[in-house]
Amino acid sequence: MTKQFERISACGRRVSPALLASTAAILTAVLSTAGCRPRVPPPLPPPAVTVARPLQHEVIEWDDYTGHLDAVESVDVRARVGGLVVSTPFREGAIVAEGDLLVEIDVRPYQADLDSKVAAEGVAAAQLKLAEIQYDRLRKLMPEKSASYIEFKTAEATFERERAALAAAQANVAAARLNVEWCKVIAPIAGRISRKNVTPGNIITGGTGTGTLLTTITSIDPIYCYVDADERSVLKYQKLAREGKRVSARDAQIPCFLQLTNEAGFPHQGVIDFVDNRLDATTGTILARGVFPNPKGWLTPGFFARLRVPGSGSYSALLVPDAAIATEQSQKLVFVVAPDNVVAARPVVPGALFGELRVIESGIGPNDPVIISGLMQARPGIKVNPTDAVIPATSFPPIPPSAIASQPAHATSEPTTSEGTTQGAQ
Repeated sequence: MTKQFERISACGRRVSPALLASTAAILTAVLSTAGCRPRVPPPLPPPAVTVARPLQHEVIEWDDYTGHLDAVESVDVRARVGGLVVSTPFREGAIVAEGDLLVEIDVRPYQADLDSKVAAEGVAAAQLKLAEIQYDRLRKLMPEKSASYIEFKTAEATFERERAALAAAQANVAAARLNVEWCKVIAPIAGRISRKNVTPGNIITGGTGTGTLLTTITSIDPIYCYVDADERSVLKYQKLAREGKRVSARDAQIPCFLQLTNEAGFPHQGVIDFVDNRLDATTGTILARGVFPNPKGWLTPGFFARLRVPGSGSYSALLVPDAAIATEQSQKLVFVVAPDNVVAARPVVPGALFGELRVIESGIGPNDPVIISGLMQARPGIKVNPTDAVIPATSFPPIPPSAIASQPAHATSEPTTSEGTTQGAQ
């Protein structure tokens, strides 16, 4: 071997003896191991997975809608009479009670007119009395033919005329008295008042439609939430009502729940008290309304809100974690572990979502061990090392009695869960 390297070096390059010796040693080691068989690695243990039986629970699907809050009562405050504004004794943005004084108008011109009308009423009363005396005198003389028929009828007509004149004068007094009362503009409803559109010293016009807008008042408790329900949902509700699985909102006040944009869950409970009589052909929706108590006034008209209503009747369902459902093209699958610890794929039909749990409508049974953790290692046909677990029922709090108190006897119980998000029947 050394001689071969010496010949190569003789071709023009000199190689040191030390390099020749090390190269020879390496070649000897390679040739000595060339005939040995490669080492086979030991087999890997079965992958560890976590399995659980599907959770059986009574559930109800919920439909969520986006809407807005509106006051039950809203009033544009206008004066019935015009004149000089003397005072506006209310605090802007405050809560006012029904009958509180809001605006005071200069009453002197209207008081003078009332005094004039009262005086005219007195004149009319005196003339009526005089006409009555003349009429009674002639009426007594008529049987004795001491008065002519013409004189008697003239006195009778005069008496009737003066009586009508007195009635007109009394009506004028009543109208003038109303004008005096209307110089004090009072709150027609209780609620939160807006700003002062007119301040003292300004002259305003009165009237029912053209009068100066002084301020506005909106009621606080209760409050409405208006939403638009789509045609498909309406048809679904009608079908459920015909099948007796869900009471119709037209027949009873069904429970509903409200959430503001900065709130978690749906903490406000109310009822659906109105559904419109026709579908809007331009939008394909129908207007519905929920009413909610608002004693502290935190729900303000104009707020956007989410309204949740029952989207189905109560039914028993099998649920698994939504993360345990795999997708293969357009098919949904879950992986179950057979008694010999071999993985098998089961096609399933998923249903509604409750928090992190998904309803399985078909494809598995209540005793099938479904893989809920370790899906990346699970493949159909391989053997695994399963560990049992239990799916927690965290999305289903107890049903409060108030949620079903307004239901007819045939209606199903409905849980008022504030956790999880259900987009109706999916």
